[in-house]
Amino acid sequence: MGKPTGFLEYNRELPADRAPIERLKDWQELYEDISEEQLKKQGARCMDCGVPFCHMGTVLNGVPSGCPVNNLCPEWNDLIFRGLWKEAYERLVKTNNFPEFTGRVCPALCEGACTVGLNAEPVTVKNNEYSIIERAYAEGWVVPQPPSIRTGKKVAVVGSGPSGLAAAAQLNKAGHWVTVFERADRVGGLLMYGIPNMKLDKKYIQRRIDILAAEGIKFVTNTEIGKNYPAAKLLADFDAVVLCVGSTVPRDLPVESRNLKGIHFAMEFLGANTKSLLDSNLTDGNFVSAAGKDVIVIGGGDTGTDCVGTSLRHKCNSVAQLEILPKPSEERADNNPWPQYPKVLKVDYGQKEAKAAQGDDPRNYNILTKKFVGDDQGNVKEVHTVEVEWVKDDQGRFNPKEIPGTEKVWSAQLVLLAMGFVGPEAHLLDQLGVEKDNFANAKAEYGKFATNVKGIFAAGDARRGQSLVAWAINEGRGAAREVDKYLMGSSNLP
Repeated sequence: MGKPTGFLEYNRELPADRAPIERLKDWQELYEDISEEQLKKQGARCMDCGVPFCHMGTVLNGVPSGCPVNNLCPEWNDLIFRGLWKEAYERLVKTNNFPEFTGRVCPALCEGACTVGLNAEPVTVKNNEYSIIERAYAEGWVVPQPPSIRTGKKVAVVGSGPSGLAAAAQLNKAGHWVTVFERADRVGGLLMYGIPNMKLDKKYIQRRIDILAAEGIKFVTNTEIGKNYPAAKLLADFDAVVLCVGSTVPRDLPVESRNLKGIHFAMEFLGANTKSLLDSNLTDGNFVSAAGKDVIVIGGGDTGTDCVGTSLRHKCNSVAQLEILPKPSEERADNNPWPQYPKVLKVDYGQKEAKAAQGDDPRNYNILTKKFVGDDQGNVKEVHTVEVEWVKDDQGRFNPKEIPGTEKVWSAQLVLLAMGFVGPEAHLLDQLGVEKDNFANAKAEYGKFATNVKGIFAAGDARRGQSLVAWAINEGRGAAREVDKYLMGSSNLP
């Protein structure tokens, strides 16, 4: 702990975001940088506390707490303060294969569990992580490190999202020959086509993919196991298989006139937009445009926010976000104590942009969608809603109760459903004979990751359900360790 009084002397300071109106003109990332001197002060705010809750990565009473990949935050915060950037990088990559991803898109569970956050603003752990890895790339420290010895074992990883990439990276380090199958035309899964460019520029994904390929990992795109690559061939050609196919079945909204044109799942909208942006800078027209339309986004999470930001960049006429849950409080509730992640009201980039562009926060809470109404051509033109209050039933569960007289009609020529996901697509699991749990996920115990089929493992959202990039990396690393044990009898992987 290089600066014992740092948390008393320095205030939390983050780099400024680009001005909302300016960034709405492009698809570039949102962030600016701060000086090295400022970063050293932010590193100095870390207390090096006796029990660093920031990196414990656990769940307390159903709420996540601390970093899922168990980042050694106090160690590299102190190294930043000391100006030992290469040593900070070496500490960072001991636990996290892809800090350039988590440093951009993670909600920073570490900061929610920061001890400084008990009485002041938490340490800027997420931005410190981002700064370390970008410094490492700039200095040339991030280079391919292929294994010196190969085991001769072949492993297939199905899916190239964060869990698949983490599993592949670790298995390759162990000396196995790894092939990653991806059904899309580009590698990255959720990172590539689920997160918009302004949050995670795709050049940073490709930068990492190029390193992984140089280390010996083979990437096969445009290939969907169970469709244009037989599942039986997968089992015959490889010594082990890791299923990292994500949770990709979206939660639907079964209300009247759901089949009208102009109603899309969020990922249909976001994925096609990113592909068109990368293919043609949006000149090919192969995406759903929000230009000139009144847009209704149903769902209040990160994906809903991404829909808001993307619609605004299309120059929509208006955008509103409907959320059935109540508005979060601005302070921690009594049942959400530190070091749990704080479930408080946050204003994300999309809401800031909407406020700048149209004068108000687009979110509306306690709103239940009742039906859609279309025009004579079958296009959606209205969303009918009612406000609800949450009432506890005899079993102590809260349920929404409609409030009479609060009905409302919203103009809408584009509706985006961003209500989360309900599990992986079933056809691959069924073809492989993989047992599913009660939530339709691949059934595999956390820590072991083995399915009921010998040699087949599952990790990430396909196993645990919809979750965070950091948890996906955690699971990919864990599954790699178990696969290595399965193939070799023991493992030195962390």
